[in-house]
Amino acid sequence: MADAIIDVVGVDELPLIVEMYNQIFRPAKTIESFRRRYMGRHNVLQLVARVKDKPAGFFLGFELKPDTFFAWFYGVMSDTRRLGIGSQLIEAAQSWAAQHDYETIRLECHNTHRPMLHLAIELGYDVVGLHWDADRVDNLIMFEKSLSSRR
Repeated sequence: MADAIIDVVGVDELPLIVEMYNQIFRPAKTIESFRRRYMGRHNVLQLVARVKDKPAGFFLGFELKPDTFFAWFYGVMSDTRRLGIGSQLIEAAQSWAAQHDYETIRLECHNTHRPMLHLAIELGYDVVGLHWDADRVDNLIMFEKSLSSRR
């Protein structure tokens, strides 16, 4: 398992996060598209994982409703996958959300992203729904986890 350093980062790190996002996901997004998504959102959380000072992954989330935190995007660079960095990022986000008095954390994952589906189940998330993503032509599985036991 990699011993990643997970840092909460500010808006100045958004270019790095977008660069990582565009190396992991398609279609590519612009910095402006992330800024638009953040507009009007409360408690935006940006985490960057580094291994030996090299960016290895990221997590982005925000308040969905007063008691629920939403894990919007998360990704691990291909050369550092299967080292536990995804777990470390999600666990850091869960800890942050619990410290900020959220009762629940929610994430969504495309049905085709099997490693993330397995990780969510391994980390104790429950499947709470399914919806069709017309943009990606795939099902999104909705997961939630109660954070109340973390208090």
